[in-house]
Amino acid sequence: MTNVWTVATNTFREAVRDRVLYNLVFFALLMMGAAILVGQISIGIEQSVIVSLGLTAISVIGIFISVFIGVGLVSKEMDKRTLYALLAKPVQRWQFLLGKFAGLVMTLTVNTAAMAVGLYAVLWTVKHPLARSDWYLLVAVYLILLKLALIVALAMLFSCFTTPFLAILFTVGVYLAGIYAEELRTMQAVDLNPATMRVLQGVSYLLPNFENFNVMGAVAHGRGVPGTLVWQDTWYAMLYAAIVLTGAAMVFSRRNLK
Repeated sequence: MTNVWTVATNTFREAVRDRVLYNLVFFALLMMGAAILVGQISIGIEQSVIVSLGLTAISVIGIFISVFIGVGLVSKEMDKRTLYALLAKPVQRWQFLLGKFAGLVMTLTVNTAAMAVGLYAVLWTVKHPLARSDWYLLVAVYLILLKLALIVALAMLFSCFTTPFLAILFTVGVYLAGIYAEELRTMQAVDLNPATMRVLQGVSYLLPNFENFNVMGAVAHGRGVPGTLVWQDTWYAMLYAAIVLTGAAMVFSRRNLK
């Protein structure tokens, strides 16, 4: 795992130095600051508005980072010709992919933590001291981070066999479809024949169910998140990401890099 850790730390350093990350984090903190103004005109529901906007900012900015930087993890190295020199050393392709994935997840963790601190600062400004229910935000942020890790894995999978532009489209498409995966399983459409319905339901089980990670509504209203849900989402994200990364490694190992 030494090679994986080396690639991961180098990826983390490169991503942290990227100005885009700082701009996105600044934009997220700015949105949270704007939540104070919105909360002031939302009489009686200031906290709910601030928490909802803050978590939305963390999620949206994280998705942008996961998709655009995740897709470029492989293609950028190929364009700069640095991948060839790296693979010439005793570094296998799956180690390279796993290291890149771990490095970007580390970056997302740092950026998400920074935005979470910003959200708590906004809450402290509006009301202090913080209530016990405000700590439920950490659970929501953790589940958002799990979702982002899944998106990174998907972005890397698509970037292994297609162009960066198409990889972005595929990743965004799978994410949007995954939001409505649960609806596809329970959908009753009179205009579709049973065979089509079975196909849609089968596809829904293959898609990552991103709605499982959405506890924004409960946290915004001060309600707790069951520990069972947190553990289930953790194992679900780990297993799904492992499957996707295994597929990415299989595709990348067969790709002609000449």
